[in-house]
This record gives sequence, structure tokens and C-alpha cells, in this order.
Amino acid sequence: MTIRVVVADDQPLVRTGLTMILNAQPGIEVVGEAGDGHEAVAVARALRPDVCLFDIRMPGIDGVEATRQLAGPGVEDPLAVVVITTFDIDEYVHGALKAGARGFLLKGAGPDLLVQAIHAAANGDALISPDITRRLLTTLAGLERAVPPAQPIEPLTQREEEVLLTVARGRTNAEIADELHITLSTVKTHVAALMNKIGARNRVEVAMWAYETKRIRG
Repeated sequence: MTIRVVVADDQPLVRTGLTMILNAQPGIEVVGEAGDGHEAVAVARALRPDVCLFDIRMPGIDGVEATRQLAGPGVEDPLAVVVITTFDIDEYVHGALKAGARGFLLKGAGPDLLVQAIHAAANGDALISPDITRRLLTTLAGLERAVPPAQPIEPLTQREEEVLLTVARGRTNAEIADELHITLSTVKTHVAALMNKIGARNRVEVAMWAYETKRIRG
């Protein structure tokens, strides 16, 4: 099944380049483009793509706000958003992930990682550029929080704790299945249970919660 993508970037050359890279991949099709944040939200709502690829800095509203409007808290049917930027700044990453993004990439990451991120987001997984993942999550875990991390509505089972740690380390469902010697469907069941128990909307929030509760340390 073809993964339908909307690309939003205010630089036409960059937008064209991203579109060419994605359209050259089997099973991926760019179905819409946008040059600013307002247009990105409108196009995404009209086309309901499988994945939105948004730049952080755009005219009108930025990529973080566009992500929040399409995937943030209170959105009934959130879209999968991957944020891509030239700016390796924790504030942007944190804002995008809190807004509901399923992935975060630097534009210098290369075509292979870009395609991996699109596939991961479409499959319900999450991919954050490896060079910033550990630093980001470790930094978040060390921040003084006004409100302590939410406690699970029910205690996590031992298996759920194991799955939690693998998700926090960025493993995909298939990798978790191999590592824990369980089926792919069982992994999906455990991940869904985790998100329900801790109130997470996606795998990135599961990973952030694992760091915030000190289950993983940098």
C-alpha cells in the first residue's frame, strides 16, 4: 500500500528536493505540498495523508504549531507528523515532540534516514535522528518539572516494563519482537497497553516518559 505524504517547507528548492527523494521511493507518493504553516494545515486536513513532513520554521505558523493543530492534545483523529529542520536546537525538538510529532530529523540526515522516518511514522513507530535522541531525552529527564510525571493508571507488568525500555531506546516493533522473542502482534498489544496506562499519544511520548521517570538514564 502506498504511503501518501504531504511536504511543507517555505523554500521551494528544499520542498522540491524532498518531494523528488520521496517520489523516487517505491511505495511512497507525495500527494500535496505547502509553502507555509497555514497552508500545510489546510492541505493536510483536506488530503488526510498517511504522513506529514513539516519544516520547523515556516511563515504564518511554524511547524510546531502546525503539528499541534493536526496531532496535538484534543485532536480526535491525529495525523502522523515528522518534523525536519536545519536547526539542531533542543527547544525546537522538545516543542515538536510535545506537540505530537512522531519523528524529528535534521535536513543533513540523508535520504535513507528520511525514508526510514516516513515508513516508521506510517507504521505507528517513531524515528528521531540518532545523533540527538539520547541528548534530548537525557536533557528532558534532568529538567526540573513543575508537575511530576504521570503515574500509570495500573501498574506496568514486567513484560510491559521490558517493552517500555526497548521503545525508549528507539527500537521498532520488529526489533522489539526479535529482542524479546515475542510475536509482532504481541509487541503491538504491549505498546498499546503502555500508551493507555501512562496516557501517551505515541511512541515518542512513551520514550520521554521512560526518561522522565528515570527508568532510563543517559
